[in-house]
Amino acid sequence: MTNCKLAQIRKLGCRPAEHRPNQPHLSVMRGFMARQAPARLDRSGINPAPLMLGNDVLGDCTSAGIGNHLRATAALAGFQIAVTTPAAVQFYSRSTGYVPGNPATDNGGVEVDVLTTGLRDGYKLADQTLFPIWGSADPGDLNGIRNITAGLSAAYLGVQLATADMWEDQDGNLPPVWDTDSPADHGDPTSGSAGGHCLLLWDYAGTADTDLVTLLTWGSRQKATWRWVRSRIMEAHGLAWGQLHAPGGLYPAGDDWAALVAANEAYLRGAA
Repeated sequence: MTNCKLAQIRKLGCRPAEHRPNQPHLSVMRGFMARQAPARLDRSGINPAPLMLGNDVLGDCTSAGIGNHLRATAALAGFQIAVTTPAAVQFYSRSTGYVPGNPATDNGGVEVDVLTTGLRDGYKLADQTLFPIWGSADPGDLNGIRNITAGLSAAYLGVQLATADMWEDQDGNLPPVWDTDSPADHGDPTSGSAGGHCLLLWDYAGTADTDLVTLLTWGSRQKATWRWVRSRIMEAHGLAWGQLHAPGGLYPAGDDWAALVAANEAYLRGAA
């Protein structure tokens, strides 16, 4: 099976990681990020119900990732939020300059700019507009990324996929586990040879290199190893939704929460 078919049903769309002056950083939550993350995070009994949200025909993974982060957060709190493809495409348009119907403008998004749009304008759904509070993290800090996953429902990641990651079997399925030791006939294993993609890290079975994590992407759950995550990751961010119920006891509170809110307010004033 060639990658031509896959390119018709799964799009990428995360542009190279960039930094903006004074963008929020999760390091302001000293207690939250420095604590030892749970050794494992089993959410097999909770359905985050990820949706494709147009990422089969558009490079809107940065918008789809935010929509699915909303749904993951809601699922942890015992309810669900309706996020539609038109809403995801509308936010993609607003955050990247995509003009619906004009393929030449379908160029993906820069995660920090997409998150800035969400902070400033909100993620507009049919019946409500939700505003994320967010902060970036060191992509090499896997303990911090695990704290984001456990405390903020999922980590919002930018990764550089390899062509080997995009290999399909005869039924159009991706490899059951993304790893760095893919078979030679799966294509180029070099990070970035396929392009950039935005996805969510949802849970993990342990912290060893070969332990499995669950990623939310393209309307499904995809397994990967931690060594794959380490080899592909280019940026990491945490999102919090003050309008939703806190997703658990590991949610930031007190001084940590106040510091993140203050960092977002200061950044928004500077970015206006």
